Amino acid sequence: MFESISDRLKAALSVFSKRGRLTEQNIRDGMREIRKALLEADVQFDVVRAFIQEVTDKAVGEEVLQTVQPAQMIVKIVHDELTRLMGPASEGLAFAPTGPTVIMMVGLQGSGKTTTAGKLAGYVRRKGRAPLLVAADVQRPAAIDQLETLGRELDIPVYAERSGRPARICQRAVAEAEKTGRNVVILDTAGRLHIDEALMAELGDIRARITPQEILLVADAMTGQDAVVSAREFNERLDLSGVILTKMDGDARGGAALSIKRVTGKPIKFMGVGERLDRLEEFHPDRVAGRILGMGDIVTLVEKAQESQDQEEARAKAEKLLAGSFTLDDFLDQMQAMKRMGPLKDLMAMIPGMKELTQGEELDPAEFTRMEAIIRSMTPEERLRPDIIDHSRRRRIGRGSGNDARAVRDLVNQFGQARKLMKQLKSSGGLVGRMVAGKHEKRKLKQLKRARRMGIDPLRGRGFPFNP
Repeated sequence: MFESISDRLKAALSVFSKRGRLTEQNIRDGMREIRKALLEADVQFDVVRAFIQEVTDKAVGEEVLQTVQPAQMIVKIVHDELTRLMGPASEGLAFAPTGPTVIMMVGLQGSGKTTTAGKLAGYVRRKGRAPLLVAADVQRPAAIDQLETLGRELDIPVYAERSGRPARICQRAVAEAEKTGRNVVILDTAGRLHIDEALMAELGDIRARITPQEILLVADAMTGQDAVVSAREFNERLDLSGVILTKMDGDARGGAALSIKRVTGKPIKFMGVGERLDRLEEFHPDRVAGRILGMGDIVTLVEKAQESQDQEEARAKAEKLLAGSFTLDDFLDQMQAMKRMGPLKDLMAMIPGMKELTQGEELDPAEFTRMEAIIRSMTPEERLRPDIIDHSRRRRIGRGSGNDARAVRDLVNQFGQARKLMKQLKSSGGLVGRMVAGKHEKRKLKQLKRARRMGIDPLRGRGFPFNP
C-alpha cells in the first residue's frame, strides 16, 4: 500500500537532510521534487498545487529556517499537511437514535460494492450491531447471488427479491428489519459502467423513500483519477456522507486517497485492504500519512493484534515468551495469529523503520509456510524440547517437511537464540506485554528500538516474530 508514493516522497524529503543549512531557495527546490512525486502518484493537479503552496508557506517561515533540525521540521510539516489533506478524521458511521440505521452503498460497477457491503456488515456486527443485507440491484441477478453467498459465509441474513422497483424493495427490507430486530440495514444498490440518468434516478428514488443515515460511495482506489471524478459526480447528485476506498492493498500510488477529500469535501470512512471479508479498516488520515512517509502505524498494528487474539491468552503467551518458556507449539500459534491479522508485507509496513531494518528486501510469506511445515513435522516432545533434536531427528523432520536437515538445524538454533534474547528483554520493561496491552505508546516505541539494537529481527536471521 502506497509503496510508490512513499518511496518517492522519502527520496524527495531526503534532499533536505543532506543540506547543512536550509534557505528559502533550496526549500523551494525540494518542493519541486515533492510536487513531481505527487503528480507521478496520480494525485489531482489542483490538489498538488494547493498542497505544495501550503507546505512551502509554512516551510519558509523563520521557525523552520532557524530550528536546530530544519529537515525534521519539514517532514513534520509534510506529515501534518498530508493529514489535513485527507482529514479531518471521520467520526465514524452515523447511527439512527431510534429504529434501524440505513446505509446506502453506491458506486460504479466493478468497484467492489457488493463485497464491501458484506465487509461493512461484518464490521458493524463486530461493533455489537445486528445487520441486514439488502440486494437492491435487480438489474444484475449475479449481484443478488453474490450477496446471498456472502450472507451465508458471514451468517448474516440477506433480504432479496428477484424483481420489482428497487426503492419498494428497500422499503420492504427496512420493514423486515424492524420486525426481526435488525438495527442496521445495508443497501447494495445497482451500479453501472458509467454514471447515467437512469442510475441516478433509481438511486434518487431510493434516497427519497428511505432517507438513509449514510450514503457511502464505494470507489476503486486503483483507478486513481477516475475514482476522484466519479466521487465528485456522485456527490453532486446524491450528497454523499462518505467514501469507502477499495483495493487499497493493490494501490501503490495513493492518488485517490490523497485527492478525494479535497475534491468532494467528504471524508474517507473506510478502506478495503484485501479480499477477505474482515479486511476493512477505518480510515485514519494521520495514520495513513505516517505510512506514506515510512513512519509506520503501530496503533493499527496493536488494534489488529487485539482483534485477532483473545487478550488473556495473548498476555499469557507474552509472559511465557519473556520467561524463556515459549515452545515451538506457541510459536506455531503465533504464526497463525499473524496470518489472521493480514498480509505479512502490510503488517511489517506498520512497524517504524522495518523497511530500513530489512534493507528494503521483500518479506517472503513463503518463509512462514516453510517454518510451519518444519514444526508440524516434529513430534510433540520435539516441539516442547527442541534441544533433543539431533542429526537423525533433523533428517527425519527435513524429509517430512520437504526441507533438508540444515534448514531444520537453522530454525531450531534461531529459536533458541530468540528465547535467550527475550529473557534478556524482560529486564528492559516488557516490550511484548505492553504491545499486547496496547498502552504507553511512547514507551513501546522506545523499547522496540532497543529490541532492534539487541539484534531481534521479527522475520529474518536472528529471532522470530514476537507476539504483536
